[in-house]
Amino acid sequence: MAVTSEEKRSLFARYGRDENDTGSTAAQIALFTRRIEDLSAHLKQNKKDYGTLRALQKLVGKRRSLLKYYRRKDVEAYRQLIADLGIRR
Repeated sequence: MAVTSEEKRSLFARYGRDENDTGSTAAQIALFTRRIEDLSAHLKQNKKDYGTLRALQKLVGKRRSLLKYYRRKDVEAYRQLIADLGIRR
């Protein structure tokens, strides 16, 4: 299930500076987290979908890189973000 534009808009409004802020680190991490949740649910039903598995692994790697950057940039905002998103780190 793809993330709809309304869901993206609400994610960007909540985690970005405003609704049109699609490039901030926190907004990108929130979007990647939502996509990871969708792909994980898909893979629970379709265990042999290796293309989706590879896409999930790439997305997790991108999110990990952004999280490392965000932690270096602002530790308190990083801690707040992972608490809000429920990411285990």
